[in-house]
Amino acid sequence: MVNGSAGAAPCNGTALPPAPPPPTAGHNIAALVLGIVLILLIVGGNGLVCLSVCTERALKTTTNYFIVSLAVADLLLALLVLPLYVYSEFQGGVWSLSTVLCDALMTMDVMLCTASIFNLCAISVDRFIAVSVPLNYNRRQIDLRQLILISTTWIFAFAVASPVIFGLNNVPNRDPSLCQLEDDNYIVYSSICSFFIPCPVMLVLYCAMFQGLKRWEEARKAKLRGGIYGTNRKLYHPGTFIASEQTRLEADECNPYSLSSHPGDCGMSNGIQTVSYPHLKYPHPGHSRKQAKINGRERKAMRVLPVVVGAFLFCWTPFFVVHITKALCKSCAVPTQVTSTVTWLGYVNSAVNPIIYTVFNAEFRNFFRKVLHLLC
Repeated sequence: MVNGSAGAAPCNGTALPPAPPPPTAGHNIAALVLGIVLILLIVGGNGLVCLSVCTERALKTTTNYFIVSLAVADLLLALLVLPLYVYSEFQGGVWSLSTVLCDALMTMDVMLCTASIFNLCAISVDRFIAVSVPLNYNRRQIDLRQLILISTTWIFAFAVASPVIFGLNNVPNRDPSLCQLEDDNYIVYSSICSFFIPCPVMLVLYCAMFQGLKRWEEARKAKLRGGIYGTNRKLYHPGTFIASEQTRLEADECNPYSLSSHPGDCGMSNGIQTVSYPHLKYPHPGHSRKQAKINGRERKAMRVLPVVVGAFLFCWTPFFVVHITKALCKSCAVPTQVTSTVTWLGYVNSAVNPIIYTVFNAEFRNFFRKVLHLLC
């Protein structure tokens, strides 16, 4: 019996050409280049974010500590997950390493992605508390509640991802050339816990927060108009007017809806009472200008958060929709290229956040410019 190997001759006596070698997956150079560039951008950008908050006094706000936690998740993703993922994509999507390392990769991938969205959700909870309970909110420095929130995001993220490292991925007839989540039920569970529950909660909290901000601004403008009218009637005794209005306005000056106006800046300034009417002359105008500047800066900082959330949803929603569809609909043929594209799009989000901070926050922008100037 002829086995068809090279050098064998058929019955007519003519020699066959050597059999071609079995096909092998080609190397994906584009994935390698994109991966290296992406890793450098993520490490550089998020490293600058962490460094800026640690060194710049103006950036030491409670919200920015949550942003540092988010940046740490992105940094770990670039250092622990992306190198292995890029290597697999460079090999044409074939996993040539051990299954144990694959399970570690899947665990870190799920945990860090979950930590990112849980950090965004924690920011929304913190902002909602700052708006709803302003008198008990410490805007000057991080306190126990915020430490608990940050710690809880990481604990819950590990809890969602831990089944993979504890053996859930070890299914019968597992293909060692593929590195993926093997249990469809777990894919559905992790997608719901990591994305489809936190996202609506986060959006509802932000909507409630900005509605409260809008109502407070309208009430404040109405009081301001009333104060101007009252001032015109009491110009003959402005000192009495300032003293009588102080108690009524003190709650407004310390109210929340700027991102982190400091309670110590409200009402009293070195023993001198101040109010927020720009047409009145203050005994020390510098204090009033400083107070307005802080509030304005924090209002600008608040505008960054919806942009960060929107970018996250834009980058990660396709990934979760595709993967939960593959898990729930076995008859749905999702091309490999689509799965790879939505995965890359999710990872790109880790490089986007520092760009957002640079565009929308002057303090981050000035620090980045200063560091780049020293390096270049």
